[in-house]
Amino acid sequence: MSEARAKPLAGLRVLDLTRLLPGPVATLHLADLGADVIKIEDTGAGDYARSMGGPGDKKAGESSAFFKLINRNKRALRLDLKTPEGAAVFQRLTLTADVVIEGFRPGVMNKLGIGYAALSALNPRLVFCSISGYGQTGPYAQRAGHDINYIGYAGVLDQIGEAGRAPAVPNFQIGDLLGGALTPLVGLLAAVIDARATGRGRQIDVAMTDAVLAHAVFPLAGMLARRAPPPRGADLLSGGVPCYGVYATADGRYMAVGALERKFWELLCDTLGRPDLKPIHLDFGAKGEKAKAELAEVFISHPQGYWIAMFDKVDCCVTPVLTINEALDNEHLQARGMVVEADGLPQFAPPYKLSDFDFPSIAAHPRLDRTAMTSCARPAMTTRPSRR
Repeated sequence: MSEARAKPLAGLRVLDLTRLLPGPVATLHLADLGADVIKIEDTGAGDYARSMGGPGDKKAGESSAFFKLINRNKRALRLDLKTPEGAAVFQRLTLTADVVIEGFRPGVMNKLGIGYAALSALNPRLVFCSISGYGQTGPYAQRAGHDINYIGYAGVLDQIGEAGRAPAVPNFQIGDLLGGALTPLVGLLAAVIDARATGRGRQIDVAMTDAVLAHAVFPLAGMLARRAPPPRGADLLSGGVPCYGVYATADGRYMAVGALERKFWELLCDTLGRPDLKPIHLDFGAKGEKAKAELAEVFISHPQGYWIAMFDKVDCCVTPVLTINEALDNEHLQARGMVVEADGLPQFAPPYKLSDFDFPSIAAHPRLDRTAMTSCARPAMTTRPSRR
Protein backbone atom coordinates (compact mmCIF):
# COMPACT_ATOMS: atom_id res chain seq x y z
CA MET A 1 0.00 0.00 0.00
CA SER A 2 1.38 3.41 -0.97
CA GLU A 3 2.19 6.00 1.66
CA ALA A 4 -0.41 8.62 2.45
CA ARG A 5 0.25 11.85 0.60
CA ALA A 6 0.89 15.07 2.48
CA LYS A 7 -1.83 17.70 2.50
CA PRO A 8 -1.71 19.85 -0.67
CA LEU A 9 -0.45 22.96 1.16
CA ALA A 10 1.63 21.24 3.83
CA GLY A 11 4.74 23.30 4.55
CA LEU A 12 3.13 26.62 3.62
CA ARG A 13 3.26 29.04 6.55
CA VAL A 14 0.83 31.95 6.53
CA LEU A 15 0.78 34.94 8.88
CA ASP A 16 -2.80 36.17 8.94
CA LEU A 17 -3.47 39.73 10.10
CA THR A 18 -7.04 39.89 8.78
CA ARG A 19 -10.30 40.24 10.71
CA LEU A 20 -14.03 39.71 10.32
CA LEU A 21 -15.04 37.87 7.10
CA PRO A 22 -13.00 38.28 3.86
CA GLY A 23 -9.43 37.52 4.91
CA PRO A 24 -10.34 34.89 7.51
CA VAL A 25 -12.34 32.93 4.91
CA ALA A 26 -9.37 33.13 2.51
CA THR A 27 -7.03 31.71 5.16
CA LEU A 28 -9.68 29.17 6.16
CA HIS A 29 -9.33 27.62 2.71
CA LEU A 30 -5.54 27.61 3.07
CA ALA A 31 -5.72 26.03 6.52
CA ASP A 32 -8.18 23.35 5.37
CA LEU A 33 -5.70 22.38 2.66
CA GLY A 34 -2.88 21.97 5.15
CA ALA A 35 -1.23 25.37 5.43
CA ASP A 36 0.01 26.41 8.87
CA VAL A 37 -2.06 29.56 9.40
CA ILE A 38 -1.07 31.72 12.34
CA LYS A 39 -3.75 34.25 13.15
CA ILE A 40 -2.18 37.41 14.58
CA GLU A 41 -4.56 39.24 16.92
CA ASP A 42 -4.02 42.37 18.98
CA THR A 43 -3.56 42.22 22.73
CA GLY A 44 -6.98 43.75 23.40
CA ALA A 45 -10.19 42.19 22.13
CA GLY A 46 -8.52 40.45 19.21
CA ASP A 47 -10.54 39.86 16.07
CA TYR A 48 -13.88 41.47 16.92
CA ALA A 49 -15.65 38.74 14.98
CA ARG A 50 -15.20 36.78 18.21
CA SER A 51 -18.01 38.78 19.78
CA MET A 52 -20.28 39.11 16.75
CA GLY A 53 -23.47 37.14 16.24
CA GLY A 54 -27.14 37.03 17.04
CA PRO A 55 -28.82 36.45 20.41
CA GLY A 56 -27.97 33.06 21.85
CA ASP A 57 -25.11 32.69 19.37
CA LYS A 58 -22.52 32.13 22.05
CA LYS A 59 -22.11 31.44 25.74
CA ALA A 60 -20.51 33.99 28.04
CA GLY A 61 -16.77 34.06 27.51
CA GLU A 62 -16.90 31.98 24.31
CA SER A 63 -16.23 33.05 20.77
CA SER A 64 -19.24 33.49 18.48
CA ALA A 65 -20.39 30.77 16.13
CA PHE A 66 -19.49 33.15 13.27
CA PHE A 67 -15.89 33.29 14.47
CA LYS A 68 -15.66 29.53 15.02
CA LEU A 69 -16.93 28.71 11.53
CA ILE A 70 -14.25 30.66 9.70
CA ASN A 71 -11.24 30.23 11.96
CA ARG A 72 -10.94 26.48 12.39
CA ASN A 73 -7.60 24.76 11.80
CA LYS A 74 -5.67 27.92 12.69
CA ARG A 75 -3.39 28.94 15.51
CA ALA A 76 -3.51 32.32 17.20
CA LEU A 77 -0.80 34.65 18.43
CA ARG A 78 -1.38 37.89 20.32
CA LEU A 79 0.87 40.81 19.37
CA ASP A 80 0.68 44.55 19.82
CA LEU A 81 2.03 45.64 16.46
CA LYS A 82 1.89 49.28 17.50
CA THR A 83 4.83 48.72 19.83
CA PRO A 84 8.43 48.28 18.63
CA GLU A 85 8.60 44.97 20.49
CA GLY A 86 5.50 43.59 18.83
CA ALA A 87 6.63 44.70 15.38
CA ALA A 88 10.03 43.12 15.99
CA VAL A 89 8.44 39.78 16.90
CA PHE A 90 6.35 39.91 13.73
CA GLN A 91 9.43 40.66 11.64
CA ARG A 92 11.15 37.58 13.10
CA LEU A 93 8.10 35.48 12.30
CA THR A 94 8.28 36.51 8.65
CA LEU A 95 11.76 34.98 8.36
CA THR A 96 10.18 31.52 8.18
CA ALA A 97 6.85 32.50 6.65
CA ASP A 98 5.78 32.11 3.04
CA VAL A 99 2.81 34.47 3.08
CA VAL A 100 1.61 37.54 4.94
CA ILE A 101 -2.01 38.46 4.37
CA GLU A 102 -3.48 41.69 5.76
CA GLY A 103 -6.65 43.73 5.51
CA PHE A 104 -5.80 47.11 7.00
CA ARG A 105 -6.35 50.41 5.21
CA PRO A 106 -3.58 51.21 2.71
CA GLY A 107 -0.48 52.58 4.40
CA VAL A 108 -1.09 51.12 7.87
CA MET A 109 1.43 48.29 7.48
CA ASN A 110 4.11 50.75 6.35
CA LYS A 111 3.45 52.96 9.37
CA LEU A 112 3.93 49.95 11.62
CA GLY A 113 7.27 49.20 9.96
CA ILE A 114 6.06 45.88 8.56
CA GLY A 115 5.07 46.83 5.02
CA TYR A 116 6.12 44.86 1.96
CA ALA A 117 9.37 46.72 1.38
CA ALA A 118 10.55 46.20 4.95
CA LEU A 119 9.55 42.55 5.15
CA SER A 120 10.80 41.54 1.69
CA ALA A 121 14.21 42.95 2.63
CA LEU A 122 14.25 40.37 5.43
CA ASN A 123 12.72 37.54 3.40
CA PRO A 124 12.87 38.04 -0.40
CA ARG A 125 10.65 34.98 -0.96
CA LEU A 126 7.78 36.44 1.03
CA VAL A 127 4.39 36.84 -0.66
CA PHE A 128 2.56 39.85 0.78
CA CYS A 129 -1.17 40.02 0.06
CA SER A 130 -3.26 43.10 0.88
CA ILE A 131 -7.06 42.93 0.83
CA SER A 132 -8.99 46.19 0.90
CA GLY A 133 -12.27 47.63 -0.26
CA TYR A 134 -10.94 49.91 -2.98
CA GLY A 135 -7.29 48.93 -3.43
CA GLN A 136 -3.93 50.38 -2.49
CA THR A 137 -4.19 53.16 -5.07
CA GLY A 138 -6.90 55.38 -6.55
CA PRO A 139 -9.04 58.24 -5.23
CA TYR A 140 -11.13 55.95 -2.97
CA ALA A 141 -8.21 54.00 -1.48
CA GLN A 142 -8.56 55.49 2.01
CA ARG A 143 -12.35 55.26 2.21
CA ALA A 144 -14.11 52.94 4.61
CA GLY A 145 -16.60 50.47 3.19
CA HIS A 146 -18.50 47.23 3.55
CA ASP A 147 -19.92 44.67 1.16
CA ILE A 148 -22.96 46.79 0.28
CA ASN A 149 -20.67 49.66 -0.75
CA TYR A 150 -18.39 47.52 -2.93
CA ILE A 151 -21.20 45.83 -4.85
CA GLY A 152 -22.89 49.22 -5.17
CA TYR A 153 -19.86 50.77 -6.87
CA ALA A 154 -19.39 47.68 -9.08
CA GLY A 155 -22.87 47.97 -10.61
CA VAL A 156 -24.01 44.66 -9.13
CA LEU A 157 -26.30 45.84 -6.33
CA ASP A 158 -28.33 47.73 -8.93
CA GLN A 159 -29.10 44.39 -10.61
CA ILE A 160 -30.44 42.57 -7.53
CA GLY A 161 -34.15 42.67 -6.75
CA GLU A 162 -37.56 42.90 -8.35
CA ALA A 163 -38.57 45.14 -11.21
CA GLY A 164 -39.93 48.47 -10.07
CA ARG A 165 -38.60 48.09 -6.53
CA ALA A 166 -35.44 49.17 -4.69
CA PRO A 167 -32.32 47.00 -4.93
CA ALA A 168 -32.47 44.04 -2.56
CA VAL A 169 -29.65 43.60 -0.05
CA PRO A 170 -28.46 39.96 -0.26
CA ASN A 171 -27.64 37.93 2.85
CA PHE A 172 -24.63 36.63 0.98
CA GLN A 173 -21.61 38.90 0.99
CA ILE A 174 -20.67 38.99 -2.67
CA GLY A 175 -17.86 41.53 -2.33
CA ASP A 176 -16.44 40.06 0.86
CA LEU A 177 -16.48 36.44 -0.31
CA LEU A 178 -15.99 36.61 -4.06
CA GLY A 179 -13.77 39.68 -3.85
CA GLY A 180 -12.08 39.44 -0.47
CA ALA A 181 -11.83 35.69 0.13
CA LEU A 182 -11.58 33.83 -3.18
CA THR A 183 -9.94 36.36 -5.49
CA PRO A 184 -6.88 36.86 -3.23
CA LEU A 185 -6.22 33.11 -3.29
CA VAL A 186 -5.67 33.17 -7.05
CA GLY A 187 -3.02 35.87 -6.89
CA LEU A 188 -1.53 34.59 -3.64
CA LEU A 189 -1.05 30.99 -4.77
CA ALA A 190 0.25 32.11 -8.16
CA ALA A 191 2.84 34.24 -6.37
CA VAL A 192 3.79 31.34 -4.06
CA ILE A 193 4.43 29.09 -7.06
CA ASP A 194 6.51 31.83 -8.68
CA ALA A 195 8.45 32.49 -5.46
CA ARG A 196 9.36 28.82 -5.13
CA ALA A 197 10.65 28.83 -8.69
CA THR A 198 12.50 32.15 -8.64
CA GLY A 199 13.21 32.88 -4.97
CA ARG A 200 11.39 36.19 -5.23
CA GLY A 201 8.00 36.97 -3.72
CA ARG A 202 5.49 39.56 -4.81
CA GLN A 203 3.10 42.11 -3.39
CA ILE A 204 -0.55 41.43 -4.22
CA ASP A 205 -3.14 44.21 -4.19
CA VAL A 206 -6.74 42.96 -4.14
CA ALA A 207 -9.62 45.42 -4.08
CA MET A 208 -12.99 43.85 -3.35
CA THR A 209 -14.70 46.40 -5.61
CA ASP A 210 -12.38 45.46 -8.48
CA ALA A 211 -13.07 41.76 -7.99
CA VAL A 212 -16.85 42.19 -8.08
CA LEU A 213 -16.64 44.39 -11.18
CA ALA A 214 -14.41 41.86 -12.94
CA HIS A 215 -17.08 39.18 -12.50
CA ALA A 216 -20.13 41.27 -13.43
CA VAL A 217 -20.25 39.51 -16.77
CA PHE A 218 -24.00 39.41 -17.36
CA PRO A 219 -24.68 43.02 -16.38
CA LEU A 220 -21.96 44.09 -18.82
CA ALA A 221 -23.24 41.78 -21.55
CA GLY A 222 -26.77 43.10 -21.02
CA MET A 223 -25.59 46.68 -21.25
CA LEU A 224 -23.68 46.00 -24.45
CA ALA A 225 -26.70 44.31 -26.00
CA ARG A 226 -29.13 47.09 -25.04
CA ARG A 227 -26.71 50.02 -25.07
CA ALA A 228 -28.21 50.79 -21.67
CA PRO A 229 -28.01 49.24 -18.18
CA PRO A 230 -30.11 46.06 -17.91
CA PRO A 231 -33.39 46.72 -16.05
CA ARG A 232 -33.44 45.34 -12.51
CA GLY A 233 -35.55 42.22 -12.22
CA ALA A 234 -36.28 42.13 -15.93
CA ASP A 235 -33.15 40.76 -17.60
CA LEU A 236 -32.61 37.18 -18.80
CA LEU A 237 -31.30 35.89 -15.47
CA SER A 238 -33.04 38.28 -13.10
CA GLY A 239 -36.72 37.53 -13.73
CA GLY A 240 -37.44 38.92 -17.17
CA VAL A 241 -38.43 35.65 -18.84
CA PRO A 242 -40.86 32.90 -17.76
CA CYS A 243 -38.37 30.03 -17.99
CA TYR A 244 -35.98 31.42 -15.36
CA GLY A 245 -37.33 32.62 -12.05
CA VAL A 246 -38.85 31.87 -8.67
CA TYR A 247 -42.49 30.85 -8.22
CA ALA A 248 -44.49 30.76 -4.97
CA THR A 249 -46.26 27.61 -3.80
CA ALA A 250 -49.50 27.16 -1.86
CA ASP A 251 -47.73 26.93 1.51
CA GLY A 252 -45.73 30.12 1.13
CA ARG A 253 -42.59 28.37 -0.11
CA TYR A 254 -40.93 28.68 -3.52
CA MET A 255 -39.70 26.67 -6.48
CA ALA A 256 -36.73 27.72 -8.60
CA VAL A 257 -37.28 27.31 -12.35
CA GLY A 258 -34.12 27.30 -14.46
CA ALA A 259 -35.39 25.84 -17.72
CA LEU A 260 -33.30 28.04 -20.01
CA GLU A 261 -32.73 25.43 -22.69
CA ARG A 262 -35.74 24.82 -24.92
CA LYS A 263 -35.75 21.06 -24.26
CA PHE A 264 -36.08 21.71 -20.52
CA TRP A 265 -38.76 24.34 -20.98
CA GLU A 266 -40.84 22.10 -23.21
CA LEU A 267 -40.53 19.22 -20.75
CA LEU A 268 -41.62 21.59 -17.96
CA CYS A 269 -44.66 22.68 -19.94
CA ASP A 270 -45.64 19.08 -20.68
CA THR A 271 -45.20 18.11 -17.02
CA LEU A 272 -47.50 20.93 -15.91
CA GLY A 273 -50.05 20.17 -18.61
CA ARG A 274 -49.45 23.53 -20.29
CA PRO A 275 -48.10 22.73 -23.77
CA ASP A 276 -49.59 26.03 -24.94
CA LEU A 277 -46.76 27.86 -23.13
CA LYS A 278 -44.01 26.15 -25.15
CA PRO A 279 -43.67 28.96 -27.74
CA ILE A 280 -43.27 31.56 -24.97
CA HIS A 281 -39.85 30.45 -23.86
CA LEU A 282 -37.51 33.41 -23.79
CA ASP A 283 -40.09 36.12 -24.37
CA PHE A 284 -39.76 39.46 -22.64
CA GLY A 285 -42.47 42.12 -22.44
CA ALA A 286 -46.19 41.49 -22.45
CA LYS A 287 -46.06 37.92 -23.74
CA GLY A 288 -43.43 36.93 -21.21
CA GLU A 289 -45.28 38.58 -18.34
CA LYS A 290 -48.50 36.79 -19.29
CA ALA A 291 -46.71 33.42 -19.36
CA LYS A 292 -45.07 34.16 -15.99
CA ALA A 293 -48.45 35.00 -14.48
CA GLU A 294 -50.01 31.79 -15.79
CA LEU A 295 -47.08 29.73 -14.55
CA ALA A 296 -47.41 31.40 -11.16
CA GLU A 297 -51.07 30.34 -11.01
CA VAL A 298 -50.05 26.74 -11.57
CA PHE A 299 -47.36 26.67 -8.89
CA ILE A 300 -49.49 28.44 -6.28
CA SER A 301 -52.11 25.68 -6.58
CA HIS A 302 -50.08 23.12 -4.58
CA PRO A 303 -47.60 23.15 -1.69
CA GLN A 304 -43.86 22.88 -2.23
CA GLY A 305 -43.74 19.20 -1.26
CA TYR A 306 -46.10 18.35 -4.11
CA TRP A 307 -43.83 20.01 -6.64
CA ILE A 308 -40.68 18.47 -5.16
CA ALA A 309 -42.17 14.99 -5.55
CA MET A 310 -43.21 15.75 -9.12
CA PHE A 311 -39.99 17.29 -10.37
CA ASP A 312 -37.66 14.85 -8.62
CA LYS A 313 -38.75 12.52 -11.43
CA VAL A 314 -38.43 15.07 -14.22
CA ASP A 315 -35.03 16.41 -15.25
CA CYS A 316 -35.86 19.96 -16.35
CA CYS A 317 -34.08 22.23 -13.82
CA VAL A 318 -36.98 22.79 -11.42
CA THR A 319 -35.92 22.57 -7.79
CA PRO A 320 -37.06 23.73 -4.34
CA VAL A 321 -35.83 26.90 -2.67
CA LEU A 322 -34.51 25.51 0.62
CA THR A 323 -33.88 27.23 3.92
CA ILE A 324 -30.34 26.94 5.32
CA ASN A 325 -31.37 24.26 7.83
CA GLU A 326 -32.99 22.26 5.03
CA ALA A 327 -29.81 22.62 2.97
CA LEU A 328 -27.80 21.16 5.85
CA ASP A 329 -30.09 18.11 5.83
CA ASN A 330 -30.32 17.77 2.06
CA GLU A 331 -29.57 14.23 0.93
CA HIS A 332 -27.27 15.24 -1.89
CA LEU A 333 -25.21 17.70 0.16
CA GLN A 334 -25.01 15.12 2.92
CA ALA A 335 -23.82 12.49 0.44
CA ARG A 336 -21.18 14.92 -0.81
CA GLY A 337 -19.90 15.26 2.74
CA MET A 338 -20.50 19.00 2.75
CA VAL A 339 -21.72 19.17 6.34
CA VAL A 340 -19.53 18.13 9.27
CA GLU A 341 -19.89 18.46 13.02
CA ALA A 342 -16.94 20.14 14.73
CA ASP A 343 -16.22 22.54 17.57
CA GLY A 344 -19.78 22.02 18.80
CA LEU A 345 -21.29 23.28 15.54
CA PRO A 346 -22.40 22.05 12.12
CA GLN A 347 -19.82 23.34 9.68
CA PHE A 348 -19.28 23.34 5.92
CA ALA A 349 -16.61 21.09 4.50
CA PRO A 350 -14.29 22.50 1.82
CA PRO A 351 -16.14 22.87 -1.50
CA TYR A 352 -13.48 21.04 -3.51
CA LYS A 353 -12.69 17.36 -3.76
CA LEU A 354 -9.06 16.48 -4.41
CA SER A 355 -7.84 13.00 -5.23
CA ASP A 356 -5.73 11.37 -2.50
CA PHE A 357 -6.98 13.95 0.01
CA ASP A 358 -9.64 13.26 2.56
CA PHE A 359 -10.67 16.31 4.52
CA PRO A 360 -9.22 15.63 7.98
CA SER A 361 -10.82 16.07 11.33
CA ILE A 362 -11.27 19.75 12.15
CA ALA A 363 -9.19 21.48 14.79
CA ALA A 364 -11.29 23.85 16.87
CA HIS A 365 -10.91 27.59 16.52
CA PRO A 366 -8.04 29.10 18.53
CA ARG A 367 -9.01 30.41 21.93
CA LEU A 368 -7.97 33.91 22.85
CA ASP A 369 -6.13 33.73 26.14
CA ARG A 370 -3.09 35.37 27.63
CA THR A 371 -0.57 32.91 26.31
CA ALA A 372 1.63 33.64 23.33
CA MET A 373 0.16 30.97 21.07
CA THR A 374 -2.92 28.80 21.25
CA SER A 375 -3.80 25.81 19.13
CA CYS A 376 -5.94 22.71 19.34
CA ALA A 377 -4.12 21.01 16.50
CA ARG A 378 -0.44 21.71 17.07
CA PRO A 379 1.77 22.35 20.08
CA ALA A 380 2.57 25.93 21.01
CA MET A 381 5.63 27.36 19.37
CA THR A 382 8.06 30.08 20.18
CA THR A 383 7.95 33.50 18.54
CA ARG A 384 10.57 32.38 16.04
CA PRO A 385 9.41 29.06 14.61
CA SER A 386 11.53 26.76 12.53
CA ARG A 387 10.29 25.72 9.12
CA ARG A 388 8.64 22.31 9.11
